[in-house]
Amino acid sequence: MSGKYPIVAVTGASGAGTTVVQRAFGDIFLREKINATFVEGDSFRRYDGTQSARLLQEADAAGKVISPYGPDVNLFDELETLFRDYSTTGKGRVREYINREKAQASGLPQGSFTPWEPVPDNTDLLFYEGLHGGVVSNRWTRRKMSPSHNPAVIRERRSADRDANGIDVAQYVDLLIGVVPVINLEWIQKIYRDVAVRRSSREGTTTRIMERLQDYIHFIVPQFSVTDINFQRIPLVDTSNPFIATQIPDADECMVVIRFRDPARFDFPHLMKTIGGASMSRPNTMLIPGGKMRHAMDVICTPLIHELVDSKK
Repeated sequence: MSGKYPIVAVTGASGAGTTVVQRAFGDIFLREKINATFVEGDSFRRYDGTQSARLLQEADAAGKVISPYGPDVNLFDELETLFRDYSTTGKGRVREYINREKAQASGLPQGSFTPWEPVPDNTDLLFYEGLHGGVVSNRWTRRKMSPSHNPAVIRERRSADRDANGIDVAQYVDLLIGVVPVINLEWIQKIYRDVAVRRSSREGTTTRIMERLQDYIHFIVPQFSVTDINFQRIPLVDTSNPFIATQIPDADECMVVIRFRDPARFDFPHLMKTIGGASMSRPNTMLIPGGKMRHAMDVICTPLIHELVDSKK
């Protein structure tokens, strides 16, 4: 971590809703006049769209599974280098992945990357949104690590990973936010997005979810034990079979569980009064109506952002 060049990261799996959170933080930065450089996790994919399609075809022919979560298809080393360089010097190199929306706006080929370029000068902080804002990985991760929700175990494994020349992205992040709907809701959101936006079949998306579950457990889930704050949406309607759901539960049909790693930093009576409709279920856990999630992020995270920027100054 660095007081001079702070990093804020929002991490969550595909379909978790991290892009919505990115927009909420963008509003905070705009309102508070904070000059942030935005980095998207997709820009650290190892392969462009054409290469990825060919890799998937080869994997299917060989009976293998390729997931978007592990180091096989992600540049974990480049992401760690960016975070390390920015946290110490305020510099680094970034690029953009051209998704469907950017391709329509720019005319650039969908699935391509822009060239690597230096991070803009004189930024107040770096903001990352994607799958791996707190990832820890080494060459033995899939084979030997069982998932753990104990922060002490996670820290011990992170130390071991560093000793094994592994990757520890989380060590450079000053504020790490987890966006993690309960798994059935996350799957409903992913299926809906892939079918409606990416024109995938429901059956194909369901198959991919199941095939990628091992990498999800090893590379995504452990991040939520080292986050500073987790926002977890919980549906109040029946989602017992997410593979037949025809719509995503809306905000009024959900509650949000907010877990604070260091509760001593927060004035919970003030937060509950400001957010409205909030209660405490544990000393480090707040429960709020689903429709209050974006407002809660604003109320909780804006003072933390100011702390980081003021420390930099």
